[in-house]
Amino acid sequence: MTSPGKPGTAAGPRTGGPRGRRARGVPLPLLVPGVVALAFLLLPLLALLVRAPWRSLPDQLTSAEVWQALQLSLVTATAATGVSLVLGVPLAWLLARTDFPGRRLVRALVTLPLVLPPVVGGVALLLALGRNGVVGKWLDAWFGITLPFTTAGVVIAEAFVAMPFLVISVEGTLRAADPRYEEAATTLGASRFTAFRRVTLPLIAPGVAAGAVLAWARALGEFGATITFAGNFPGRTQTMPLAVYLALENDPEAAISLSLVLLAVSIAVLAGLRDRWLTGT
Repeated sequence: MTSPGKPGTAAGPRTGGPRGRRARGVPLPLLVPGVVALAFLLLPLLALLVRAPWRSLPDQLTSAEVWQALQLSLVTATAATGVSLVLGVPLAWLLARTDFPGRRLVRALVTLPLVLPPVVGGVALLLALGRNGVVGKWLDAWFGITLPFTTAGVVIAEAFVAMPFLVISVEGTLRAADPRYEEAATTLGASRFTAFRRVTLPLIAPGVAAGAVLAWARALGEFGATITFAGNFPGRTQTMPLAVYLALENDPEAAISLSLVLLAVSIAVLAGLRDRWLTGT
């Protein structure tokens, strides 16, 4: 028989746990700013849906210019994600599994593109890989390779801003994974690379997939570094965000249609990652 008045018993009110805390109500000084913040974030998206040219949307999305930008965006974002996977996963392993001088500084530099203004990133890419850049002049002189204002330049600009998302995701997954499995594989005769490929990589596959999706979505929406480093040439470097910017002056309905596509992609990414990044009810 339970004693009356005890929290959590039949006679007393439940005050512990998330449900008990929610039952206490929301203070007005927190409720009002919270609702205003929610409206501030949702109102522009709702306005986009309200003002969308739904009747002409199929014609807008199937026009040659829009389809060209959409196709180029999908190709370059996928290529940038591939570059991020090939280079970012080993970098994440080095940051998570090895100890070397200046590791914290390297980690800070890796995450710098997350907070760096994209236009500044584009300028930095020009100074590094431009025809007169630190490395670009040698690429041009030795191999005849010119990267700025080309489709390859779009891929490089997108990979520059998207790779940190993958590195952070994979590094966090590696730190959460038990390194003893990898060590056991090496004690049984496997090389470090074989242990990584056969043991560690399958363990961190969900984190790699999540990071790849985030990198792909970031690459798809990249604007500042792309227009600075690769320009805005239809069919060659004009991706969807650049097409939105250009269409906003000449054809607002096309700009809204392209914006809806980018919005749909963003929602799909969040829906696909909800189990990993978002908590439950």
